[in-house]
Amino acid sequence: MRIVKFKMERPGQVKTGDMVTVSEKKTALNYSYIIEPSVAMSGCYKVSKRLQGREGVVRKVIHNARGYYVFVEFEEEEVDSAVLEEMNAGEDVG
Repeated sequence: MRIVKFKMERPGQVKTGDMVTVSEKKTALNYSYIIEPSVAMSGCYKVSKRLQGREGVVRKVIHNARGYYVFVEFEEEEVDSAVLEEMNAGEDVG
């Protein structure tokens, strides 16, 4: 499993358990992802960390002082322990 964190500006766009589709945006050096239809955006990823799939399941939605964050699980082998820790630390609002 691979968990990717997305920043969501408004609450209630998605909830835990939702199946989501992401689109990929390429810049000169990086890739970023958007939960469609323009619900939330990921950070930047280098080519070697690029997502392979485009569908995932929302595992948690959290709210903290910086805003709303959506954690989406994709069927890939890579596990980012820092993102996993952040997801487990927050209380689910979705």
